[in-house]
Amino acid sequence: MEIPQESLLLRVFVGESARWHHQPLYEAIVLKAREVHLAGATVLRASMGFGKSSRLHTTKILRLSDDLPVVIEIVDSEEKINAFLPVLEEMMHSGLMTLERARVIFYRSGKTQPPFPMGQPTKS
Repeated sequence: MEIPQESLLLRVFVGESARWHHQPLYEAIVLKAREVHLAGATVLRASMGFGKSSRLHTTKILRLSDDLPVVIEIVDSEEKINAFLPVLEEMMHSGLMTLERARVIFYRSGKTQPPFPMGQPTKS
């Protein structure tokens, strides 16, 4: 699978306790993204944050939270990301979604060697 150099970065911010059909929402989103053949998705668990309610979620020992912030990042073509947005709108009852332009430098599986080491382009 290839993705265009000029793509979109979709970021989805949810709490780790959010659910979709008895499954963690972040997990459901990643599995759905895979099902519809998006290029990839990454889940990042934050150690601190707050959202619309201004309630602080943190990993600090004295304020242990069971609902830490989670960010799901997905990069793909504008067409595929835009087609995925209605799916997310149905799945999400709270949270935040953002979109920004992204320039894809490379997209590799790690199964082949790069043509040259990073930072050392071939001479012309």
